[in-house]
Order: sequence, then C-alpha cells, then structure tokens
Amino acid sequence: MRAAASLLVKSVASSNNACFRSHHLKFCLVVLQPQSQPHSSSSSPISISKRGFSGYAAEQFSDDEYECDFESQKASSSVANIDEWKWKLSLLLRSDKDQEIVSRDKRDRRDYEQISNLAKRMGLYTEIYGKVVVASKVPLPNYRPDLDDKRPQREVVIPLGLQRRVEGLLQEHLDRVLLSFRNVSANSGGDSEHFGQVENDKPDENADSLLDGSVMEKVLQRRSLRMRNMQRAWQESPEGKKMLEFRKSLPSFKENQRLLQAIAQNQVVVISGETGCGKTTQLPQYILESEIESGRGAFCSIICTQPRRISAMAVAERVSAERGEPLGETVGYKVRLEGMKGKNTHLLFCTSGILLRRLLSDRNLSGVTHVFVDEIHERGMNEDFLLIVLKDLLPRRRDLRLVLMSATLNAELFSNFFGGAPTIHIPGFTYPVKAHFLEDVLEMTGYKLTSFNQIDDYGQDKLWKTQKQLAPRKRKNQITALVEDALSKSSFENYSPRARDSLSCWTADCIGFNLIEAVLCHICRKERPGAVLVFMTGWEDISCLRDQLKAHPLLGDPNRVLLITCHGSMTTSEQNLIFARPPPNVRKIVLATNMAEASITINDVVFVVDCGKAKETTYDALNNTPCLLPSWISQASARQRRGRAGRVQPGECYHLYPKCVYHAFAEYQLPELLRTPLNSLCLQIKSLQVGSIGEFLSAALQPPEPLAVQNAVGFLKLIGALDENENLTNLGKYLSMLPVDPKLGKMLIMGAVFHCFDPVLTIVSGLSVRDPFLLPQDKKDLAGTAKSRFSAKDYSDHMALVRAYEGWKDAEREGSAYEYCWRNFLSAQTLQAIHSLRKQFSYILRDAGLVDADASVNNKLSHNQSLVRAIICSGLFPGIASVVHRETSMSFKTMDDGQVLLYAVSCSKLVFDNLQINWNSFKLCIVCYIGIFPS
Repeated sequence: MRAAASLLVKSVASSNNACFRSHHLKFCLVVLQPQSQPHSSSSSPISISKRGFSGYAAEQFSDDEYECDFESQKASSSVANIDEWKWKLSLLLRSDKDQEIVSRDKRDRRDYEQISNLAKRMGLYTEIYGKVVVASKVPLPNYRPDLDDKRPQREVVIPLGLQRRVEGLLQEHLDRVLLSFRNVSANSGGDSEHFGQVENDKPDENADSLLDGSVMEKVLQRRSLRMRNMQRAWQESPEGKKMLEFRKSLPSFKENQRLLQAIAQNQVVVISGETGCGKTTQLPQYILESEIESGRGAFCSIICTQPRRISAMAVAERVSAERGEPLGETVGYKVRLEGMKGKNTHLLFCTSGILLRRLLSDRNLSGVTHVFVDEIHERGMNEDFLLIVLKDLLPRRRDLRLVLMSATLNAELFSNFFGGAPTIHIPGFTYPVKAHFLEDVLEMTGYKLTSFNQIDDYGQDKLWKTQKQLAPRKRKNQITALVEDALSKSSFENYSPRARDSLSCWTADCIGFNLIEAVLCHICRKERPGAVLVFMTGWEDISCLRDQLKAHPLLGDPNRVLLITCHGSMTTSEQNLIFARPPPNVRKIVLATNMAEASITINDVVFVVDCGKAKETTYDALNNTPCLLPSWISQASARQRRGRAGRVQPGECYHLYPKCVYHAFAEYQLPELLRTPLNSLCLQIKSLQVGSIGEFLSAALQPPEPLAVQNAVGFLKLIGALDENENLTNLGKYLSMLPVDPKLGKMLIMGAVFHCFDPVLTIVSGLSVRDPFLLPQDKKDLAGTAKSRFSAKDYSDHMALVRAYEGWKDAEREGSAYEYCWRNFLSAQTLQAIHSLRKQFSYILRDAGLVDADASVNNKLSHNQSLVRAIICSGLFPGIASVVHRETSMSFKTMDDGQVLLYAVSCSKLVFDNLQINWNSFKLCIVCYIGIFPS
C-alpha cells in the first residue's frame, strides 16, 4: 500500500493526471502498477483508489441518467457467457496491438462482477463507465471522458475541505520522501533502503493541520503565465493596439507609474481626479495589468465599489471591452439580484452594499488584494460605513491595499481619517462646457416667469402636491434661507428689464416643468445636434414631466424627439436604453435622477439641463421623523452635472437657478449618515461583532448625533432585534441576514414561522420596490377601479398587491402576462422585480433554516387572511394608526407622529373619500394592517 501511495504521489507530481483549478480541485487519478506485482483483492491499488477517491467519483457520475435508459435498450439475444469472455480476454493477452476491450452489451453490465473476477485472475483490469464495460492490460482511471456520451470531458469536483486535506497530505508525503532520500543517500546510497524507509513512515495523526499551499501555488503560477500570454497577445493585436492608443490619450495614463508606485508603497492612497481623467476605468486596470505582467495575475483579486448598480455594470462592460475579453471572465460585476462573474474573475465591480455583505461573512476579506472605493464624495451611508469597517480591517491585513477615488473630493478630510494617507490629483480631460445660469437662460430664450407658470402640474391624482406649492412655507432650512438672502443682495444690472422682472418672480421651491419645457424647445429648434440630459429629483417628477412633454407638438413628436427615462427602481434593461444612439435626425432627451451624475458616460450628450435639486432623506432626530424631500444640491454635484456635457465633445449646461444661488450652495453634500435613520445600519454593526454601536459610529468620518443612534437602538429593542444589553437576539441575527428594512424583515420571518410564507413574501418584496399599480393621468378612474377589484372587500393595499401578483403569475403560465398587465394597469417590470426579490429572500431564509424545502409546509395557513393581516400589523409596528371617530368624519393618529393622512392612492383612501363602508369595520381594518406616512 505504501509503494502504491508513493507511485500515486509521483504520478500526481510529475504528470498531467492532476489538474488543479481555483476554488475546487478537479482531477482524474490513474494508479499505475507493475505487471509483475500480485493482484490480490486486499492489496490491489485499484481497491485503494476506489476507497480513497472513486467513491466520490462514483457518487458524482453514476446518476439516474445512466440508469433510466436501460429499459429502452433491446436485450441481448443470448445469455451472458463467461467462456466467451475467457476467450476474448485470452485474445487480448496474446495481441501486441490491442490494449483494451470495450463492450456496450447490456448482458455484460449485468454480469460485470463475474467478468471482473475473471479478468483479475488473468492479470487484467476492468472498469464500468455508465453503460460501458472496459477490460484493459493497464490500470484504468475512475473516469473516461471518451466513453461518457452524455457529458463529455466532465471532471471530478472535489469539495474544498477534501481538497485542502489532499494538498496537505501530498505535500507532507513529498517532504518525507525528500528527507528520507537525503538520509538514505548519505548513509548507503541504495534505492531499496530508501523505499523501505518510506514504507515504514507513518503519517502524522494531525495531517489536516499541515496544510501547505505550494501545490496550489504552482497551479496559480501556471494560470498567471497563461494570463500574461493572453494579455500580451491582445496588446499586440491590431484591435489591442488601437484600444491602447485611446487609453494613452487619457490623463491618468501619464500618472500610471506614479500611481502604481504610491499604491505599492502605501496601504491607503487617496486619489482625486477630475471628470474624464479615466480614474474609474483605468486605475483598477493598471493594477491588474501590472500584476499580470509580473506573473502574479492569478494571485490578484481586486474589488472596485460603485454607488449604483448601473455604474458597476457599465464600467465593468467598458473595462472588459478595453481588455478584449467577454464580460464575466477576468472582469465581472455583482449587483443586487444580478451578476456576471466567473471563477477566474480577478477584477470585480460591485455596489458598496455587496462588499458590506461579504464583510459580514468574511471579516478579513480573505484573498482580496486591492479594494477601490469610488465616488466617495457622495458620502452615502454604505460608503461611510464601509470606510469605518475597512479602517478597522487594515491593521489585520497589512497586505491589503485601499484606494479611495472621487471626481470632486475633499482629499485632506479622507487623508486625515486614514492617518495622513498620501493624496494624488489627476487633472481631468473634458471638452469645454459653457455654463448658462437662470439669468442667462431667461435672456437667451426670452421666457417670462410669472407667479402662475412656475406651478408644477402633477395631475389630478397628485392635486395635493400641486396645491402645496401655493401654500407659504412654515419652516425654512438653512440652504433655503441662504438662497433667499443671496437673491435679495443681487441686482442683475447687466440683464434686460424683462429678465430682471422674471427673476423677481422666480420661486425657488418649484422644479419648473414649464421652464424646462421652454429650454428643451430652444435646444431642439436653435442648437446643434446632440442628446440632452435633464436632471430631475425623483420618479414622480420624471413621469409627470414626461407626460407633459409628450403632449407638446414638438417634444412629443416621436419622429423628432426620443424621450427616455432613467431611475434607480427601473430594471437594468430599461436603464441601458439611455446609452443607445437615436435614429438619424432624432434628438434624444434623457430624464434622469442624480444617478447619472457620476461613473456613467452617455457618449452623445451635448446639453445638460440642471434643476439644481435632488431628493434626499432628511431625519429629525428630535421628532424621530424621516422625510424624503427635494433639496438643493452641493457645488460639487453641480460641477459633476455640468461635466456630463463635456465628456466626448464641447457642450453646454443650463442651470435653472441664478449664479448667486449656486455660490450659496454648500461646497459638499451633507453625509447620508447624518440625515437618515440608522436602524438597518445599527443592526449590521451588531452583526459584525465590533462592540458598542455608539463607540463604533463615533469613529466615523463625521459621527451622527447621539440622539439619532439612541433612537435607532431604541427602535431595534422595541421590535425585539436587540436585548437590553444591546446584544443581538435570535430575531436580530436573522434580521441582519436580510437586505431589507428591519420592520419588513421581521414581517417576513413571522410569515415563515406562522406558515403563511407566500403572501407575506409577496408583500415584503412589493414594499421593497416601486408600487406596481400604475395611475396614468388620462385613465386615472379606470386604473383606480382596477386596483379596487384587487382589494376586494377588505380594502387592503397589501392584500391587493398579493392578488395582483398571483394573478400575474397565473397569466404568465398561460402566456398572457402582457395582456393581464395592460388590462389591470400594472407594471410588468415592477412585478418582475418583485418576483426576483421573492427568490432572493426565499433563498436566504431557506439557507438560514427558517423555511422548509416543501412549499406546502410553509403555506399551510396562507389561506387564513386574518393571520396574514396580524403578521403585517406585527411587522409594521409601531407604524400603525388608531381611528378618531367623529359624527361626520374621522381622522387617524399614531402613537409617535400624531395626526397622519392616508396615502393618496391607497385603496382605503378611495373608500374613505366616498364614505361607502361601515365605520366600525373600517376602524378595525385600519388598526390591523395599514402602513403610515407622516403628514
């Protein structure tokens, strides 16, 4: 047995029988034995091979696909004849040319055991591969790809634990062989004594602990060599040379060596690069190319975070094209619900949330060599949280390199946060962009502002939002006060009286749909060809402006204008439409949110229209009330928006606010950490096991208010996610696994526990995306009627969502999903997003052991609507309302927020306005399950 093991090691070390791949060790083992050795069943190397590895191989390859076809084959015309096989095997032994006999006869498979014993007595080897019996003069491997008709060239996949054990044992044995060889050579120099020594050696009892990576290292070195050859071949090809010339024209190329040297010598480097310098696409590439060229490509693993899905996907596609590779090979991406990467991906673009999720399960980022955090000037919550975690990780991972990048960056702030990290500035490469502020726009277009034409029309279903613009503002935030102060001090002497009159009527609180329409008409009629990018605040503004533009004779003409929208809740395929070129003589107009500010380049954009606002979540820690409202952007964001017009050619930017207002803007945006509730963040902090929540957040770049942290901790204790000592409860541990608001996560877990999983899963998925019910302005009544049909008699928005989704799935099975959505005013894209989220949440809960693989077990009580409503109430608590009952009316109040209003398009709102139901039953419905928005 020892001699066989020795031959096995030599075979694995010196031949191609071992083929290691990253992640899994995949190989076929062939055990060789001299013909002169006796073939007893107890000491046969074939028996050893079968016990060591082929058991797993048999499990992998003897699946039902081989067995299911046996009955379909015609039976042999004669009974199995051992004498016939004795004659065949005798011929094989006497033949000098033939090495093996291959039989596909069904009777031979049936009598394989007798044939095998006969061959063994004659000194031959046999093996059965699915439906094929083979007898051979030489030992046979566990698997023959040439005889596998169903899956040619399939490889054995060994589990990672077994792979590591094999690596350790092989390396230990090689070390013993080398040591024994030296000792024996020094004493006697005889080979026989050497093998005797090896035979007597016993493996260590703790062999598993002697893991050595040298075998894997050799495999990675070979792969690195292949990667270098492929990279050089691409660079020397005509397409590669052309691409390299383009890349050399970017400003970042001149800083190539300086950047590589700084990253090699420092653990943290802060890089600020102006728009168009190529930092996002080129810097990670420089690292990857440098590692590949130095022969370390397979050892390199780079992660580059982006703040948005579309940015990660677009940049990954661009970089893979520059490398001449299909997306998903060396370069890939991973975003929520989507991804394209493989086992050989060494440069991964992902959202910040994806990297945080990985840190929850792998606190040391094992195997990762470089982390790029891009667009950190946006100061999103995930980015700030990521910086705290990475700062804590760096002392444990001295080999890890962290690169912080942004187009507009307060470099000194980030440098000080990381202990004086070096900063590098890359000059930008953008074509000149001419900026027109509101006073210039009014002078140029001749448009006259009045107190009436600035009111934005949101349609009948948002009449309250239209009327709200006429009401005087009770409270003014700091930016609004600065804007009004700047306006009062400006005289605009150099402009015409008409422009000055318009400026005196300008209302800072409105977006200005009519003004945007006038600017777009001016561009379409008088300016040169080129696409227009319009920055809006959110989906409501985008959809209402789109409807208004479609009603315009020029802007609504599809033969002259192509209108495209872009929003974060849209599907990837819809978002990618913004990159497509329009037909000839058609001007493309893209209505987008601030997601189009950075990292993505729409090549044909020449004109930018900037409304000066973006939707931000503001959080009043004193009243514990979050609100998502349009707010003025920062100067840095305004420069980013302007730069979108000069990426590929000279452009123009129309800022729909005066220049003095621009100077009143804050230089940088207020970090999201300081203006949003911290419930989910605190839950993630506790799951990282980094100590106290307050102490951890105090290490942030700009720590949040202690009261905001206190409110978040109090809320998590209230829903049962934390105990009194701020430790995670069992519920809290499960909630930290779910990428959803803690309230919705609790609802989902309760649905799993009470066996009504499906409806609750649909509700949680629906509340995590945009409302699937559409309300077209010209068909509002029909859409409302369609929604009320789904709500049935319980007047529940949540149950209406469940019925709409289930109806869509039934229609999809029948092939009529499109007609179903069109007839019921439903968004097919949103329903598809709900379907994807359902699968993700199901997988997480199944992996956590909270749901059964059998769907019927999970949904034993799904028909009980009272139970489903109780679970909705439990999940949304304390966001529930009580009804204040009066003689002719009623109002709604919550414990924390006081009086609140029903959502304008709620099923309950429609019924409440028409006063068509019994008061008492309505009161019970409201208390049980309605979700609340502060008034």
